Amino acid sequence: MHPYFIEDMAFDYTIKYKSNNTYENPVFEAYWQFMIIPENNVSQKLVFSDFKTSVNARIEKSINGYNFQTARIHCKQPFGDIQFEAEFKLTKEEINPFQFTSNLEPSQEFEAINSLNFKIEHESYLTPTELTKLPSKHLDLYKFDPSISILDNLVALNKWTYLYIYFKAGVTHIGSLLDEIIEHRHGVCQDFSHLFIAIARQNNIPARYVSGYLHQGDGFFGDSQMHAWVEAYIPEVGWVGFDPANDILADHNHIKVSHGKDYNDCSPIKGVIYSTGKNETQHSVEVTYEQ
Repeated sequence: MHPYFIEDMAFDYTIKYKSNNTYENPVFEAYWQFMIIPENNVSQKLVFSDFKTSVNARIEKSINGYNFQTARIHCKQPFGDIQFEAEFKLTKEEINPFQFTSNLEPSQEFEAINSLNFKIEHESYLTPTELTKLPSKHLDLYKFDPSISILDNLVALNKWTYLYIYFKAGVTHIGSLLDEIIEHRHGVCQDFSHLFIAIARQNNIPARYVSGYLHQGDGFFGDSQMHAWVEAYIPEVGWVGFDPANDILADHNHIKVSHGKDYNDCSPIKGVIYSTGKNETQHSVEVTYEQ
């Protein structure tokens, strides 16, 4: 039994993803990549996966550079609208996210993260990206306390981020930079995650962006669409999930699809469309479970 798991407690999840796309003028050819398939890991097992479109298009499954599944679609025939539907079934173990121990004192943890070997090993998740770079005037926005453990620091950062940003849809977009987020203090789950990641990396903690699904019905922010949270690396413990949009640690409510340096590595959908005029896209996610 994995140390995070609660014995004999598991959830059978069903996830239904739908996307409806309409175009002002005909689309003559299109390419899409979807990254919406839950991964198999130590806490979740994918048992069923189905993906289909409303037009005659070839669907190919592949693995991206981070070893996550993608569905690639190439549509060669003209269309004015297209629907995508996916259904996944998986078993998710109930997790106690605090059920781990570290034998290191806080001073030893901070010595470890400041060592050259540690920085080289985790370089890809320590280096800021365009979406996770703190503006120079905000480099001291949040500082870690070296007298307490790294876990306690990250829990405190999780709460601080939750309180600093007000969850509000429609005020930011996928390319919003932290300067805008910090100044206006409004955003959605990806903005909470990018700010958490930026501050963690600024304090020498490796952090990566996570995309997935969130258990619906418990009043969590971000449960109506695909959700975003963070995994941070703690010496002698490993990667631990934090959800700053909800001020909780990631547990059985969080169904992981992928991770990367920021949103751009985990975008649920990317595409190239050969058409002109406006288009409209509607997405919906339904997550249900049986215990």
